[in-house]
Amino acid sequence: MSLIAVIDDDEYIGDMLKRALVSEGYQVVRAYSGTEALLLFEKNRPDLVLLDLMMPGLAGEEVLKRIEGIPVIVVSARADVEDKVELLLGGAVDYVTKPFDIRELLARIAVHLRRAEKQDGAEGGQALVFRDLKMDTAAYRVWAGEEELHLTPTEFAILRQLMMHPSQVITKARLLDAISMDTPDCTEGSLKIHISHLRRKLKRDTDRDYIEAVWGIGFKMHKEQEEC
Repeated sequence: MSLIAVIDDDEYIGDMLKRALVSEGYQVVRAYSGTEALLLFEKNRPDLVLLDLMMPGLAGEEVLKRIEGIPVIVVSARADVEDKVELLLGGAVDYVTKPFDIRELLARIAVHLRRAEKQDGAEGGQALVFRDLKMDTAAYRVWAGEEELHLTPTEFAILRQLMMHPSQVITKARLLDAISMDTPDCTEGSLKIHISHLRRKLKRDTDRDYIEAVWGIGFKMHKEQEEC
């Protein structure tokens, strides 16, 4: 039975979501602020998070940055396209605008839970290593040496594909197809942005280059012997 975390300070919406989710057979945990959400995550690891943005204390955007390896559907009254794009690039798997149709939201939840389950089954808890990068695909964690890196789900999916085939050039089309289960809204245009953010994070945290762009084709892992 999947566990869903509802993070929303609106009691009416939260109660309505809980009733609908329980009727579908899900377990539900609640938090009414961003700070309370972080405390909740210390005790529970939900299978999916429904996250409001405008809450007292810590905003939903800040909570999203601290959630790793869990599908997050943003449920917010903010309908601006720029907000949606920014949050999807920032790690959310979906964005639903209030007011919403509960049937549509339940369908989206079911789809993302199935994707997560299929991905876990496909990976089988594989451990990947490239130079001093280490990845636990089951736990959605990455380390450079002893330091843990904090990646968005899309960045993690990209790095996983590259580390699974470290000696190969992965074309953009193949990469998009491979990560489509994790990030169905990723396009060729946004792929470049995600990879740019990923390379910047790796460079910032390790001061080393790990991903190489192969002009006109795609991307590959950058081997140490190729460094100057």
